[in-house]
Amino acid sequence: MKAAFATLGCRVNQYETEAMIEKFKREGYEVVDFECFSDVYVINTCTVTNMGDKKSRQMINRAKRENSDAVIAVVGCYSQIKPEEVSLINGVDVVLGTRNKGDIVYWVNRAREEHKKIVEVSDVLKNNTFENLNVEEYRDRTRAFVKIQDGCNRFCSYCLIPYARGAVCSKEPDKVINEVKKLAEHGFKEVVLTGIHIASYGMELKDSWDLLRLLKEIDKIPGIQRIRIGSIDPQFFKNNVIDEISKLEKLCAHFHLSLQSGCDETLKRMNRKYTTKEYSDIVKCLREKIKNVSITTDIIVGFPGETVEEFNSTYEFLKEIELSKMHIFKFSPRKGTKAYLMKNDVDGNVKDERSKKLIALDMELEKKFSLKYLDKELLVLYEKKINGDDELYEGYTDNYIKVVSKSDRDIEGQIVKTKICEHKLEALIGFLLT
Repeated sequence: MKAAFATLGCRVNQYETEAMIEKFKREGYEVVDFECFSDVYVINTCTVTNMGDKKSRQMINRAKRENSDAVIAVVGCYSQIKPEEVSLINGVDVVLGTRNKGDIVYWVNRAREEHKKIVEVSDVLKNNTFENLNVEEYRDRTRAFVKIQDGCNRFCSYCLIPYARGAVCSKEPDKVINEVKKLAEHGFKEVVLTGIHIASYGMELKDSWDLLRLLKEIDKIPGIQRIRIGSIDPQFFKNNVIDEISKLEKLCAHFHLSLQSGCDETLKRMNRKYTTKEYSDIVKCLREKIKNVSITTDIIVGFPGETVEEFNSTYEFLKEIELSKMHIFKFSPRKGTKAYLMKNDVDGNVKDERSKKLIALDMELEKKFSLKYLDKELLVLYEKKINGDDELYEGYTDNYIKVVSKSDRDIEGQIVKTKICEHKLEALIGFLLT
């Protein structure tokens, strides 16, 4: 039997897909590309935007075209938010929510044997139990994601995620540590700690566990050379946290620090829990305490009620703090959120204009940040060959700058000292020193 997988959305989904792949392999399934003929197709969905729902439906239709007799399982956020809608899509046999993926092989086999549709979607808002999906055999041999947390209690006014992912729950620290140890034994140099709101890690656990304590324990694990954390709430960096993380030898000097808007009035309507002053102070402190730190972020333009003055405040704020990378999104109303009911929607053409202006600023700031490293020697973890070229390799520095270098030996999965000699498009060009 063959199984194929498609993943939409965030790194948490990527991790969970890898975990489901392992489950199918253990049951004797052969994993094939999604574009191939398969007996089972699993689509791990995203519902952050309307486009996410649309792409999910497109993947379902593609699977149906590849094999009309296959079992099609649709799992994840889209299934959690709209289980009935998903179940009515032609060809869908199994519908599982965000905390029902652990038994996916059982449900797929049952659907195939009994020839009936199965819908298993639990009430995640009442469930604070972490679903243990583990990954031991990553296909990528350079960087491994480790899901440490699920759920979110923040309820930002534009976001469906708390309804799709439910209450905050954390993976037991000993299980996280053991998983990282196994990854180190398998040769991984870097682990990325990921979750829905990882700053909340440990809030419901006993024995005073939190993200900082977990980072300190992982920093001690032999073999792992880099620890990277996923998108993080600015409020994590309160009190003495920055002083403490600056002492960790393996923590990467890169933080994706959620912002969403550079205007306090807009942040209030978004129900974000910080001000631009607080955010700016955190950025300043990170730069003072951590050498070569890179700070990236997400920005939403065209949020309901965003005036010209509010957008200009955002633009000037971003221009002033000079982040190294910004991901720009145009506001997409999602039914079920408070923002969906807000008045004073921003015209689509205005959203386009504002998006283009911030993208242009981002390109300028990203290039400015990268150019600081010309003629510098950096440690780069090379992840893959480029387009099958036997000599060109692509990798990242610990502060997440893309570097491309030539090598006549296989350096995939290795951290190599590299001299930066040129900036080209979205990457730095280097040559190996060791």
